[in-house]
Amino acid sequence: MRAMKSIVILISGRGSNMQAIIRAAAEEKWPVRIAAVISNRPLASGLQVAAEAGIPVVVVDHQEYANRDAFDAALSVAIDQFAPDLVLLAGFLRILTTEFVEHYRGRMLNIHPSLLPSFPGLATHRQALSAGVKVHGATVHFVTPDLDHGPIVAQAQVPVLDDDTEASLAARVLEQEHIIYPRAVRHFIEGRLRLENGRVVQDPARPV
Repeated sequence: MRAMKSIVILISGRGSNMQAIIRAAAEEKWPVRIAAVISNRPLASGLQVAAEAGIPVVVVDHQEYANRDAFDAALSVAIDQFAPDLVLLAGFLRILTTEFVEHYRGRMLNIHPSLLPSFPGLATHRQALSAGVKVHGATVHFVTPDLDHGPIVAQAQVPVLDDDTEASLAARVLEQEHIIYPRAVRHFIEGRLRLENGRVVQDPARPV
């Protein structure tokens, strides 16, 4: 029997990717405990969703800290009380310090709404439409100090249609996020995904 793993999810808003992970973990019976959902925004609607699912919720309000270093230190304390095997960024809208990221190196994943390395940062769908690309998508990656440029775990593509708006393109990308992020998380907790010497190693041969 696989050992039970523990994860902590960080959100800033509604946490739709968080919800996809919670749902997949329950439906697919992952060997995992979602130990906590933590937000930097007290009014993040995803906190209520997590609480209703019976998951402990914590708020570390970034506005209560004088600078990024102080906030990240407090956030790390909040996370580490749950001793997670994996930390997930799920729409967590904060740029993290190098010290924080290094503390969780190899055990922190992020989902980004573009095909990295294209269109890092914010407003990715607007960037894609402005660039005139024919395909867009989403990327799951390990988090490193280089913003939105960590080692890539998985990607999913969607076509960019002639009549696309930011909203329509975002909606199709989000559907793919909800597929590839839970899959990557499951592979990690089952020991099928890891980071070695800065490179992603996946073992598809092990049974799901």
